[in-house]
Amino acid sequence: QVQLVASGGGLVQPGGSLRLSCAASGSMFSIYIMAWYRQAPGKQRELVASITPSGSTNYVDSVKGRFTISRDNAKNTVYLQMNTLKPDDTAVYYCLANGPGRSYWGQGTQVTVSS
Repeated sequence: QVQLVASGGGLVQPGGSLRLSCAASGSMFSIYIMAWYRQAPGKQRELVASITPSGSTNYVDSVKGRFTISRDNAKNTVYLQMNTLKPDDTAVYYCLANGPGRSYWGQGTQVTVSS
C-alpha cells in the first residue's frame, strides 16, 4: 500500500506561481511513474504531467512551457512547479503513483487562480 500526500495548493493571482508537492510512503517510489492530474468543476479529470523513473517527462499541451514536473527519489517526492498561472488552471490537483499491478491516488490539493 502506498499513501500519497499532496500539498502546496492555494489562491494565486493570474501570472503567479505555485509549487505542488506529493510525498509518497513506502520503499518503491523510485520505480513508479508519477503523474499530476487535475479536475476542474464540471470537467473530467485530465493528465497534466508525468515523469518516469528515469526522468522522462510528458505534459498536456495547455501547460507546456509553464509547468515543470520533477522528482526526488531520495525524498520520495514529486513536484509540480507551475508558473504563469491562468484562471483556466483552477482545479483540484491530484498526484498518481503508477506501479506494478496498480495505481495509487493522493487526496488532491486545490489550486485557484483568480484576481
